[in-house]
Amino acid sequence: MKQRGRHRRQKRGRALRAFLAGTALALTAAATMISASQATVGDRPGALKALDASERTTGLRLQERLVPRSTLDRLAAAMGRPVGVSTVLDDADHSLLGAADCTAGERTALPVAPAATRAYCWDAADTRGWRAGAVTTSGDADDDGHWGDRRVILSGWTHQAGRSAQPGLARVAFVDAGDPDRLTYAWATLAVPVDGGRDYRGLTSAVSGMVWYQDKLLVTAADGLYVYDVHRIQRATVDSGAVGRVPGGWAADGARYVLPAVGSYRLTGGSALPAAISLDRSTAPDSLVASEWVPADSGRHTRLWRYAFSSDPDRAGLLATDPAGRASATEAYETKTAGVGGVLSYGSQWYLARTAGTADGHGTLWRQNARGAKATRCGSDGTNRCWGGPSGALSYWEETGEVWSQSGRMLYALPLSSVDRSLG
Repeated sequence: MKQRGRHRRQKRGRALRAFLAGTALALTAAATMISASQATVGDRPGALKALDASERTTGLRLQERLVPRSTLDRLAAAMGRPVGVSTVLDDADHSLLGAADCTAGERTALPVAPAATRAYCWDAADTRGWRAGAVTTSGDADDDGHWGDRRVILSGWTHQAGRSAQPGLARVAFVDAGDPDRLTYAWATLAVPVDGGRDYRGLTSAVSGMVWYQDKLLVTAADGLYVYDVHRIQRATVDSGAVGRVPGGWAADGARYVLPAVGSYRLTGGSALPAAISLDRSTAPDSLVASEWVPADSGRHTRLWRYAFSSDPDRAGLLATDPAGRASATEAYETKTAGVGGVLSYGSQWYLARTAGTADGHGTLWRQNARGAKATRCGSDGTNRCWGGPSGALSYWEETGEVWSQSGRMLYALPLSSVDRSLG
């Protein structure tokens, strides 16, 4: 029975690869229609420019603020004993659709080149009114690629509130990725404790970046980074659109679980808020890399930088700080690439996902270093506009060699080696 099951999975895998290859060919044909006249300075960013120590210190330093243990314990005492990641995964009540079951319109958000080797789409009804942003995996959390015995993907979403399209609540899908043919997930609402742990409010901010490192989840927000502890997931007890304490118990905007923040990092000066973040395991110690959001028409350059993670066992998953609780950038650069929606660093290379200039177009994936820049190429005219359109976060799963990202309603993966092979 196991042998036949493996053969079925292999056949499904071959069928999926063939399907995605066909999708890539169709997208490549579309890419040939993109005019070379669309090229801008962002299409020729050149080499990265290193920033000096004073520039790193004055504009990129973060102040750590941890929520008192008494606050978190008071909330847990009122809500019940916290649960772990496995409990959330075992309670998964939604499924992602395989690429073949996604609409043609949804699949246009996939990269043209390199082609995705795994791709899924989210249920439109379940995500209506929400915008996908960040992605991170158990490959970030632990170098063996697992959280315990589970393979997990975390996907961050932001609700678009009303006609103003201002960011509303933020939530995270905990995706059970143990079976690549059947990804299931459950939602947890991101929250911030208030009133000394007697209540909590929803985190209302766009979530464009997330990194799950050890037992901490770092999430970008409008005012810095929020820190969550995956050992402190709480159950919601009331199915309600409210968030926090309600008559009869606790609500999380209809989600079954809620994550209360255990800390935050705020800039002490400057304006380079982290918009996209990822984990770099090629440094010692491991580091958090970040980029700011700079609109393509602003005329400004984009800053890229990194912070070291703490090696203190009592500070698992937190950034390295000085005695005053300040985290300083250990490295920083400027790039001419604007509109960066995803950042990744590995070895001496930086990978930047640049968003499309139009709603129905494709973005650009650049690899930059101190010597120059190259982008993935596709189409008969060799255009660089080959990446997903609304480019999302990048996350490198070192154990598998895959890069995970999101674009529109599509969640997908491809080997980092295929990115390097596709560079023009």
